[in-house]
Amino acid sequence: MTTLGTVREWRAEEGWGVIDSPETPGGCWTHFSHVLVAGYVDLQPGQIVNLDWESAGQDGYNYRTTRTWPVDTEPVVATVEHSGPTGAYSSRLTVVFNEDQT
Repeated sequence: MTTLGTVREWRAEEGWGVIDSPETPGGCWTHFSHVLVAGYVDLQPGQIVNLDWESAGQDGYNYRTTRTWPVDTEPVVATVEHSGPTGAYSSRLTVVFNEDQT
């Protein structure tokens, strides 16, 4: 269900905020991963946005968004192409034992 809402607060350093709309009384919790914009995700208090939401409790709010994007723009859906493992998802652990310690 898509509706219009107003950004109440946005905590960019924490990656979440709250959007108010008549359909989500008390506010709708929003995570940055559900904000469909290109580049850095930053919403401003008072900004009008489109939002899709669900009735699922999140951090003290009765509603949370499933998609959010600024009004008068098209939602930008990020696409990630993977052609195999990358260095970003690997790690290495090396354990060295000293053999002659008594």
